[in-house]
Amino acid sequence: MHDIESNPRSRRMDPRVSRIVVVLALLSPLAPAQDASGAAAPARVEPQPTFTLTPDEIAAGWQVLFDGTSTGAWRGYGRDAFPAEGWVAEDGALHHVARGGGGDLITRRRYANFELALDWKVAPGANSGIMYRVAETDQPSYYTGPEYQILDDLAHGDADGRHTSGALYGLYAAHGRTSRSAGEWNTARIRIVGQRVEHFMNGAKVVDATIGSDDWAQRVADSKFAPWTGFGVHRRGHVCLQDHGDEVWYRNIRIRELDPEPARLGEEVVLFDGASLDAFSAYLREPNVGMADVWSIQDGVLVCKGQPAGYIYTKEQFEDFVLTVRWRWNPEKGAGNSGVLLRMTGEHKVWPRSIEAQLQSGNAGDFWNIGNVTMSVAADRTNGRNTKHTHGAERPLGEWNVYQIVCDDGWVRLRVNGEVLNEAWDCEDMPGAICLQSEGAEIHFKEVRLRRLRPAQ
Repeated sequence: MHDIESNPRSRRMDPRVSRIVVVLALLSPLAPAQDASGAAAPARVEPQPTFTLTPDEIAAGWQVLFDGTSTGAWRGYGRDAFPAEGWVAEDGALHHVARGGGGDLITRRRYANFELALDWKVAPGANSGIMYRVAETDQPSYYTGPEYQILDDLAHGDADGRHTSGALYGLYAAHGRTSRSAGEWNTARIRIVGQRVEHFMNGAKVVDATIGSDDWAQRVADSKFAPWTGFGVHRRGHVCLQDHGDEVWYRNIRIRELDPEPARLGEEVVLFDGASLDAFSAYLREPNVGMADVWSIQDGVLVCKGQPAGYIYTKEQFEDFVLTVRWRWNPEKGAGNSGVLLRMTGEHKVWPRSIEAQLQSGNAGDFWNIGNVTMSVAADRTNGRNTKHTHGAERPLGEWNVYQIVCDDGWVRLRVNGEVLNEAWDCEDMPGAICLQSEGAEIHFKEVRLRRLRPAQ
């Protein structure tokens, strides 16, 4: 069941998907296999995902953390690998066996602002929890991560509600909760932006709190968390599924990282205003060619001839920002290749050390890692230095497209025409130039601007 926000824009099936379907059909066996006696051998049944995202959910940035079979997004707290005991993927659910051990699970990736959605159920009397913004330390996970309580409410009495299912454990009661009986599935959703955290249960909001507020500080001071100096202070951390020793199931686990909170949007910097290139310098492979020989302004549009290879780069270096770039290809001269280079550092050369947000026609939204920049990306879409976009969102040749690129701490997200196409995390966080490439074909730019991001408070 999908009860999360979605992009209302409908799209045709990605042609890559249709090609995969055709290939799989061609590879299907035409007749049952036989054993040595000639009898039909039992077919091998591979586990299949029971949960997938819709195209609109993918465009909105949702990612699957558990699809019913794969545990690849998780590992044990304090471990490099998924536990060999205690937790098992079965019948489409991530199941913790009562007294099975294994310890807490955490996501391999850390999240700052995010929305998490999943289904859960418990055995009679069971207790568990979902913690967030967890830091991995030599103390248990709950020393740092606030908790969405998972509980069989019928078996556990709680007068003030701060320990019932959906509560922000020990601090805020779950108001208006409608938890279901043990053995029945519930839906949970956690949304955290900045310091505001919201808990939802079965479609209803049950908690709305502000981490770090005076009210929060007083509640923490009056709780068992008071001596734990690391509790609730981390702005980016792991999502954690607690091993409380009881039997609990989770399924349909998905998450999306959200925009920086509006309070962090700082000064706007206009890099190209339709009239001047004063914010840029140029590097071109041919030393006797100047910026004006390749880049020109025509009717408020920045036109790049594409030859020779090189780029214009900002004179100022930028670290954390939200960048907007509009671009199009000249329909009379055809599609081509270019890119937006982020946090470019080091020696100027045709492909300088940077993270490239690809502009090549048909591949906008790809990442290219130039110069071995430290960054983590989706392994299943990565071949060498290239990480493919999740789907296509470009407009027809000659129409304007919009790139929105967020660089925030170690997180980089690429959005094309309002749709999330790629993310990288644990990236090198350092100031660098922003570059627009000249790479063989005429390309047009306009409205190149950014908003600086203030430090998180």
